[in-house]
Amino acid sequence: MGTLDSRVAVVTGAGMGIGRGIAGALAREGASVIVAEIDETAGADTATWLRDEWGVEAEFVRTDVTDKAQVLAMVAAASNRFGRLDILVNNAWKGSGFARLENMTDEKLRGGFDMAVMATFWAMQAALPELEKHGTGRVINLCSLNGVNAHMYSVQYNAAKEALRTLTRTAAREWAPRQICCNVICPGAQSEAYRRVAEANPEMAAGMAAANPMGRVGDPLDDIGPVAAFLASDASRYLTGNTLFVDGGSHINGVQWAPDVD
Repeated sequence: MGTLDSRVAVVTGAGMGIGRGIAGALAREGASVIVAEIDETAGADTATWLRDEWGVEAEFVRTDVTDKAQVLAMVAAASNRFGRLDILVNNAWKGSGFARLENMTDEKLRGGFDMAVMATFWAMQAALPELEKHGTGRVINLCSLNGVNAHMYSVQYNAAKEALRTLTRTAAREWAPRQICCNVICPGAQSEAYRRVAEANPEMAAGMAAANPMGRVGDPLDDIGPVAAFLASDASRYLTGNTLFVDGGSHINGVQWAPDVD
């Protein structure tokens, strides 16, 4: 038996990268999963992988998290399909490029907040009635060392992710009496965004891996996923409002992040 047998999870951005890794780790522990993903091919592939690899129930729901109606439908799909919702993982992010602060546009800055903050806010509000039903409610929000360390050229991402950390901590305080735990993971892992940047900046990527205390960049399924599974389980029932840096120790002294930008 897995630690998450009979639990139901919604994972946004679960079609690839860290979201797919987390979905896999939850399924490995027995959870049924709603794969919320905007890319239909990637989302359907992840749902098939979860069913075939771990024998759990998994359903793909195409979701653009910047559309409130689709976010509400995503949350409703969990209770409609599986009869409950225990775990909400807000991970989705759409790459928005790099630019110096003085060249960042209003559109990109607002887009970052729509993707990270508003989408999570809508999902958490919609999920609350189900999350408090069984005493097993867990919210896991994916933030970033980019915001904590103020990495260059991504102010839209950094600011939105730090706002999301504050949203999470506020919810943790307000929802603690309802036995709902809300926590943040700041991962250091081979996400799709990381891979794109690494391909364009191979020397920087090699330097980052070498500078990591563990000498490598994490794997979404086997390094990040188990921590999410722990936060989703009964073992974390007294842990809320925290940020877990799942990064091989790279947050200790910061990470050199300086991609080439005109």
